Amino acid sequence: MENIFFDLTVIICLAALFSIIFRLLKQPAILAYILTGIIIAPFHFFDASNQPLLLALSQVGITLLLFMVGLEIRITELMSMGKMLLLSSAWQISLSFILGFLISATLGFDRLSSFYIATAITFSSTIIVVKLLSDQHELHSLHGKFSLGILLSQDVVAIVFLMFLTAAARESPFLGPVGNFVSVLIKGVLIIAAIAFLSKNIFPKLFERIARSSETLFLASLGWVFGLAAFVSSKFIGFSIEIGGFLAGVALANSLVNYQIIAKAKILRDFFIVIFFVLLGIQMSFANIAEIFVPAIILSLFVLIAKPFIVMVILGLLGYKKRTSFLTGVSLSQISEFSLILAFLGLSLGHIDQKTVSLITMVGLITFAVSTYMITHWKTLYRKFEKTLSFLEKKDSQNEKTLDESSLESLDDHVVVIGGDQMGASVIEALEDQKVDIVLVDFDPTIVKKYEKKEVGQRVFWLFGDISDLDIQQRAKLDNARMVISTIPDIEDNLLLLKELRHENRRAKIVMMAIEGKEARTLYREGADYVVLPHLAGGRQIAKLIEENALSKLEKLKDKDKKYLK
Repeated sequence: MENIFFDLTVIICLAALFSIIFRLLKQPAILAYILTGIIIAPFHFFDASNQPLLLALSQVGITLLLFMVGLEIRITELMSMGKMLLLSSAWQISLSFILGFLISATLGFDRLSSFYIATAITFSSTIIVVKLLSDQHELHSLHGKFSLGILLSQDVVAIVFLMFLTAAARESPFLGPVGNFVSVLIKGVLIIAAIAFLSKNIFPKLFERIARSSETLFLASLGWVFGLAAFVSSKFIGFSIEIGGFLAGVALANSLVNYQIIAKAKILRDFFIVIFFVLLGIQMSFANIAEIFVPAIILSLFVLIAKPFIVMVILGLLGYKKRTSFLTGVSLSQISEFSLILAFLGLSLGHIDQKTVSLITMVGLITFAVSTYMITHWKTLYRKFEKTLSFLEKKDSQNEKTLDESSLESLDDHVVVIGGDQMGASVIEALEDQKVDIVLVDFDPTIVKKYEKKEVGQRVFWLFGDISDLDIQQRAKLDNARMVISTIPDIEDNLLLLKELRHENRRAKIVMMAIEGKEARTLYREGADYVVLPHLAGGRQIAKLIEENALSKLEKLKDKDKKYLK
């Protein structure tokens, strides 16, 4: 193992180079890492004696990846998932698997390979979807919550599947298949029960005390994840190291410091996961590229088109509007990191061959790339297919109420507030003394429900939806408004709104928010009357207090802010 440093240097330097290129192309970093392995494989850089060590390092990356997935899964959230979400998840997983299996079998794969392929294309990428929805500030929208809920359900199913797969591979000659299955089930239930007990009663208080030292918290978290992973992968238990990582994360998910642990472990995870995906790329054999090319294209089209359509139909039948159904479906138009881990595990267990692994990985490459553009430009796609998708929407979509019960027809000289959270809430509170009607537009159902029940000094009408939707713009009576205040930082939505107001209502004063100075200049150029830059507004408020020698007001402001935060 003398040249291990050289091997790691080649991996990290090339992965860094391709990661920069893919970032400029707005593509997931996973693609860059797999491509790194594909490119360096023909040159045989690596010493064969280093292969076991590199595989061990990649296994550490998978364990840490699943540890961080577990950290974000609270058992109480799993128990409280709504009936509609559970139904949509169950139907999506079942239908996608059945159709995927039939397609794989039709393409000539044997039953076990078809089973692996169908399972792989059923799941979607939590990491990619969360990253893209977060970048677009849509994690709290209705379609964002549905996407995350379905992804969460998929992750749980994938983990259970991996758990039974790895344990079943170590079948005891004394128990037989049925006895082994029962043994795995009992062990799984006992371990999960123990994790649930620790998660609720022991670890929250324990790790909050440990968190007083940042270094100790980091080491204690790593000690816990590696210790549990070693225990569950022992001969006595028989599960995989990766399962131990996931369960270790679930045990700490209820702690107040779970996000602090995520922040600290993220860099370490990223380093090791690079090695895993590079090795996956190295192991891809493209000698049979002609043999897997057509199946890869067919399965990719299924993931990119058929799987989202399945989600759209299910949500439509459950009573949700075509916009929510479409956006949720588009968010799930790729395969998962778990799919690649599953292929890697199936190969090591001898269940599938290298051809099947290469096929699943190629489907991953295609769907990761295309779905990124689909999610990034979903608004353009939705406008293009909006009329075509009308058949997905029931006339009595009871599960998605979009309009206040009060009539908006008589509104005139009102204020339209777009976005009711944080800044929007402050604006509505400030307008309370003005005795002016307000129309609140927001796509977060929890915010809409809050104003539905809230008692305020003026009439607040609410609209659930996206202001870029022409129907929502008309219902908000933009043409009669005296002022439009947008508290959302989405530059595309704000520019569309300015364009609409230029045609419909030139007298309305327009106030908007931007994160960067470049965006603010663009909004001013397009006709905004005032653009709020949060860092600039905060600095000016403090400067005003200093100039007016009003520092004594800090206590009053603090009390007011604390009341709002509650």
